[in-house]
Amino acid sequence: MTRFRGRRLAACAAILVAAVALAACGSKTGQNTSSGGAVADTSGDTVKVGLLNSLSGTMAISEVTVRDSLLLAIEEINAAGGVLGKKIAPVSEDGASDWPTFAEKAEKLIQQDKVAAVFGCWTSASRKAVKPVFEKNKSLLFYPVQYEGLEQSPYIFYTGATTNQQIVPALDYLKSQGKTTIYLVGSDYVFPRTANKIIKAYAAANGMKVLGEDYAPLGSTEFGTIVNKVKASKAAAVFNTLNGDSNVAFFKEYKSAGLTAASMPVVSVSIAEEEVKSIGTQYLDGQLTAWNYYQTTAGAANDKFVKAYKAKYGADKPTSDPMEAAYVAVYLWKAMVEKAGSFDVEKVKAAADGITFDAPEGKVTVDGATQHISKTARIGKVGSDGLITEVWNSGSPVKPDPYLKGYPWATGLS
Repeated sequence: MTRFRGRRLAACAAILVAAVALAACGSKTGQNTSSGGAVADTSGDTVKVGLLNSLSGTMAISEVTVRDSLLLAIEEINAAGGVLGKKIAPVSEDGASDWPTFAEKAEKLIQQDKVAAVFGCWTSASRKAVKPVFEKNKSLLFYPVQYEGLEQSPYIFYTGATTNQQIVPALDYLKSQGKTTIYLVGSDYVFPRTANKIIKAYAAANGMKVLGEDYAPLGSTEFGTIVNKVKASKAAAVFNTLNGDSNVAFFKEYKSAGLTAASMPVVSVSIAEEEVKSIGTQYLDGQLTAWNYYQTTAGAANDKFVKAYKAKYGADKPTSDPMEAAYVAVYLWKAMVEKAGSFDVEKVKAAADGITFDAPEGKVTVDGATQHISKTARIGKVGSDGLITEVWNSGSPVKPDPYLKGYPWATGLS
């Protein structure tokens, strides 16, 4: 009995020693174990992060360049020494413009690759698909694209604009220009439908009238009927929430119908410099966009960003708002991790509030309560050179208000 007890004690001691040794080596660190979620592998001299973008399908027109800007930020950070002494190792996955695929790839990045954070998604449909995956695993997603608001998640940081930083300023601008009648055109999924619900509430409270509302499936190339209805409405302006390559077909049909920026301007919230190039400047000259950043945005930080991006990917490659918001997201994550002194998700979240970054778009600040960032709103006009020039801005960063709590007309929307 004594010999058996001795063997058992010796075995327990060996297990304890092995466990201590394992912890000392940092293998599959418990840097995230306090969160009770997925554990990032920081056992070596690198830390993995996931890049989750549509590299194929209808959204590739927009998302490939977002992936490219993420890689640029990672390359710059690694050249400067990395994060907490570790180089960042990106693991890229293709969401393929398919929402279930986004969810599947998110699970793979978290569980198999053991990434410390994921950067990506574009459409709200893809974000909605992965949201429960990140919440279940208590892992972090940095989402870089403007969206419809009315959402917060404890495991998502939103570095693109929320509603009061893009859609509301765009409507304010149209109103200031005397455009009191509008027609709504969008892709048939959550972002355009929710955005248009908000737009209709704004219009009702601000003396504007919505003359029509039409949707087309993502990837649709048939816009003859919709454009004819838009033309017949004689609206003062069109508010466009189409996404992806559907914009190519829409604007070609728009011009074919004899509609121009002078006769019936279109304000778009998902067309940036990269899409302008793909659609063709001859179809977009003079049209309006609402974003928080343009390649032409003034400032030393943007000069540096544009120069670095073109040096890496080509002098003819433009920069755009979602690309910039993705680039900024990596730097914000780095700052959060370094402030926390850890890759632990809960510690990173706790460190986020008040972190600032001199971004290409201007100074941004993380709002810890909403996990969104302050952003300057900008309205731009597409030029014949394919660049977008600012015609209005908010003057200072707009604090995020994803649930539009500061707008009485928005009561009941969420």
